[in-house]
Amino acid sequence: MKFGVSTFITDEGIGPRALGPALEERGFDTLLLAEHSHIPVNRETPYPGGGELPRVYYRTLDPFVALAAAASVTRDLLLGTGIALVVQRDPITTAKEIASLDLISGGRAVFGVGAGWNREEMRNHGTDPASRGRLMDERIRAMIELWTKDEAEFHGDFVDFAPVYAWPKPVQRPHPPIWVGGNSERTFARVAEYGSAWLPSAVPPKELGARIEQMRKTAGDRPAVVVYAGGSDRESLDTYAELGVDRVLLYLPTQPEDETLRTLDELAEAVSAHR
Repeated sequence: MKFGVSTFITDEGIGPRALGPALEERGFDTLLLAEHSHIPVNRETPYPGGGELPRVYYRTLDPFVALAAAASVTRDLLLGTGIALVVQRDPITTAKEIASLDLISGGRAVFGVGAGWNREEMRNHGTDPASRGRLMDERIRAMIELWTKDEAEFHGDFVDFAPVYAWPKPVQRPHPPIWVGGNSERTFARVAEYGSAWLPSAVPPKELGARIEQMRKTAGDRPAVVVYAGGSDRESLDTYAELGVDRVLLYLPTQPEDETLRTLDELAEAVSAHR
């Protein structure tokens, strides 16, 4: 198995220019950053993790700016979103950001996507939560057109543009890998349509095998399985290995630099037997 980390980069923790090299030095191959544009003060949507919403959700840096900073000081680290809130993003602008990241990093961009959970947040972007799944799918299809066509056009219910020129094109062909987050049957259909990996989160290791089997029935054997915020304990890692998981992204708490480096040392030691 390969190992990376998933984390929140904020103004209160380690910066991306320090984190990127620290990951490569310890043998981690992937950095996925969470995204929240803002958090409404008055919230109705329950936090999926239960309890109060953690402080890091309020203070995330823009993921593409942070990933670009990490790209400038690393050589091999995969750099991605985990997850990008596509339903809150303009597809033309987002396609350019991802292609630009892929270009400046030499083909290391990964586009982790999901439909999001915070209904108040997405409403502030003009998104109807009831149709966010269809909106996300259209925007991703439109971005694929922008990445792969010299004269791209798209005509849908939510996204509509006549032929346009849009550069840069990604280094990776046909486009950067799309890792699809979520645990529903519709998620598996998305993996089958445009995903190169399934990005399960909050699935207990003992339940993951059955979900992988279900995903395979829909999407086939091609997509990789990349566990998001996976456990670093021995039992979880042994289970991931037995299931043939391709990559585990360990959750890295948002801490100051010295504490983060100590945590990374501990995580590197925990996974050493499974590299």
